[in-house]
Amino acid sequence: MYLDSEKKKEIFGNYGKSNTDTGSPESQVALFSYRISHLTEHMKANRKDNSTERALTRLVGKRRALLNYIKRKDIQRYRDLISKLGLRK
Repeated sequence: MYLDSEKKKEIFGNYGKSNTDTGSPESQVALFSYRISHLTEHMKANRKDNSTERALTRLVGKRRALLNYIKRKDIQRYRDLISKLGLRK
């Protein structure tokens, strides 16, 4: 599987407060970004996979909602996160 528990711990360790910090918005956005990049690669090879396309669209929406929440609460955390993840150009 592309996303095992070790990879999750690494993501949560890099973007959250600790390896077990699964609930912070920053760690959730990082996890969603990893999953979005994986599904994007899958969609490049399988253009007619409608269920994956729907899942990808839902993940992008969830990530956007969390990013809006972080932006509303603390603009500096938002700026740090998008620069760390490389979401904006």
